[in-house]
Amino acid sequence: MTALIETRSISKAYRGVPAVNQVSFTLERGEIHALLGENGAGKSTLTKMMAGVVQPTGGELLVDGRAVTYANPAEALRDGIVMVFQETSLVPSMTVAQNLYLGDESFFNRLRGLYIAAQQFLQSLNFNVDPWATVATLGAAKKQMVEIARAVRQNARVIIFDEPTASLTPEEKHHFFALIRRLTARGVSIVFISHALEEALQISDRITILRDGEHVSTDLAANFSRERIIREMVGRDLTGALYSRSRARLPGKPALDVRNLSMGQAVRNNSFTVYSGQVTGVFGLIGSGRTETAKIVAGILKRDFFHGGEVRIGADPVRYRVPRAAILDGVCYVTEDRKLEGFFETMSIAENLQMGELTARSHSGFVLRMAEMQTLADEWRNRLAIRSGDADARVIELSGGNQQKVVIAKSLVQKPSVIIFDEPTRGVDVGAIAEIHALINRLADDGLAVMVISSYLPEILNLSDRILVSQRGRIVEEFSPETATQENIMYAAVH
Repeated sequence: MTALIETRSISKAYRGVPAVNQVSFTLERGEIHALLGENGAGKSTLTKMMAGVVQPTGGELLVDGRAVTYANPAEALRDGIVMVFQETSLVPSMTVAQNLYLGDESFFNRLRGLYIAAQQFLQSLNFNVDPWATVATLGAAKKQMVEIARAVRQNARVIIFDEPTASLTPEEKHHFFALIRRLTARGVSIVFISHALEEALQISDRITILRDGEHVSTDLAANFSRERIIREMVGRDLTGALYSRSRARLPGKPALDVRNLSMGQAVRNNSFTVYSGQVTGVFGLIGSGRTETAKIVAGILKRDFFHGGEVRIGADPVRYRVPRAAILDGVCYVTEDRKLEGFFETMSIAENLQMGELTARSHSGFVLRMAEMQTLADEWRNRLAIRSGDADARVIELSGGNQQKVVIAKSLVQKPSVIIFDEPTRGVDVGAIAEIHALINRLADDGLAVMVISSYLPEILNLSDRILVSQRGRIVEEFSPETATQENIMYAAVH
């Protein structure tokens, strides 16, 4: 049978640098085809060409055996192709229901009926999202659910999922995979991009691997192992570098001390200590108050005015009104939502790093010197192996993992003494995960107090010298690496 989608030696270049170079790919009817590779391997660019988001600079795209050229996603949608982006494309000022039906509204809309229909549809997908809620008030996980629901609602023949599970809890992932199987049973074809290799092996029928914008291999999922995938993705064996922990570091002086911290119902009487020279891991499910606690410490959110508890940096009690005050005291927060909060997408790498440096304690003025900006950018591009054509590349043009490295570099130029990483490897490939983990360990070895918030248990177990478990707005349990297992950490998080 003719493939539903086929690319023949398709290519895409930005500023003369190829993001995808002569890649041939096929998607059959009713199959789940996983597309794997490092950040910058060309996965998102390849699928964006299928969905009409970007236009190829070479090669052919065929749908149902006929050559097509899409000028925009609306033309691809008419052929039944829709893409769920890694970074959500919802309208923040609209409600969930309005986003679900955006572009497909009736001439006469009865609002109550619209919201009831949206609620019933979300419930049919097992997505617990309030259709009346404004998208701007939702967390990353629920925004992702709305994106997925909108794609399913459009009755597409092909749905391309770019990192759909990065923000979902284990239970939500279970419902999502069941949804995918229901869709393929109806003949829908799925392209599944993910950095979670176990998920790709579990859910997909076939797997294609890209490296440096070129096709490496395509095979049945049953013929792949985790080791083979990693080896073909990065060109070397990383099994020993990922999730194998070394000896725990001893604690230094208390750098951050939180006592009875409270903020509404999100954070309730939370107490913990973070020590210099150690990585303190914080595990918890979505809604456990981990991120809210970190943002209070960093001055992004405000704790309760009365009975809000106390935060001490070293021996000094602090109450930050804005994040810059925290940065001046050496406290930096690396956000979990890089696109919304982490960088200025239309600025270059150099300009983003300069914005971070402007808030640093050592900065004595606001005069931007181009030579200094370029030197700073070149230094951090080399230190964090940020892959880009040059320092003048706009951050929005980078892959997700390289965007994450820019966000981390923008915080490190501020020379923090306490740094909080919130989901530091979300949407990042295995090669970049190893690099970010090595960086976090170096920071702790250099004496910084490092706090890592993560929903991925192997990451917490690998990095942490101490493991704190958050539930219902406070820390409920502490483990040492010797006593911690995935089972007892998860038990503490849900009971």
